[in-house]
Amino acid sequence: MSTLAGKTLFITGASRGIGLAIALRAARDGANIVIAAKSGVPNPKLPGTIHSAAAEVEAAGGKALALKVDIREEDQVDAAVAQAVERFGGIDIVVNNASAIWLAGTAGTPMKRFDLMHQVNTRGTFMVTQACLPHLQKAANPHVLMLAPPPNLDAKWFAPHTAYTIAKYGMSLCVLGMSAELAAQGIATAAIAMIDGVKPEQCRRPEIVADAAHALLVQPARQCTGRFAIDEEVLREAGVHDFDRYAYQPGAALLPDLFLD
Repeated sequence: MSTLAGKTLFITGASRGIGLAIALRAARDGANIVIAAKSGVPNPKLPGTIHSAAAEVEAAGGKALALKVDIREEDQVDAAVAQAVERFGGIDIVVNNASAIWLAGTAGTPMKRFDLMHQVNTRGTFMVTQACLPHLQKAANPHVLMLAPPPNLDAKWFAPHTAYTIAKYGMSLCVLGMSAELAAQGIATAAIAMIDGVKPEQCRRPEIVADAAHALLVQPARQCTGRFAIDEEVLREAGVHDFDRYAYQPGAALLPDLFLD
């Protein structure tokens, strides 16, 4: 399998960034994309809405369903999954991309921010996967992909932002548990971490994660379940060796992502 044509992807946080990049890569194959995100109206501080993302998906060759969803709300998640199934007949792939971030120490993390990160990152990931599970069980080659880091208990990844690290690792632990639980059902559960940075010239474009995600999602489910993958490693395995195409500034030194030694 080398294409996602006709597959239905339920992608959280797909109105912009990496989620949108994954959606557009699948759309070029002719996939159906469920854009499940909170941004229903334009925000002057953040580009993109579910509607602009849907237009881009359609222009790229896919079919889009724009749904305003707060993945902290169970009724909204259940309604979105039902609408997706009604529109496209099922769900083949879930991409848990939505995430909340607050990079501060213990004293600098209000409980409101702590709760938000855990509700979106860990609880939201678990709930979206749970809601989609009955439909994944009917799919021919079902996948669940998390945008989460490989678990690393080195204290250096906790010290600067304990609350965020715990919340993000919650997504990672969903991969560990669900991959073992769902393996017998043939549902691949994996995670992919991007290599990214702070300054644009030291970063790569989100398309590198989208291409790596595509390379994983076209694989047979039983072949890649339980995997924690790095975008560059996945693409090298797929035969990609020129990474300048993904650079904002080719040749510039890259800053590694959080949680990667």
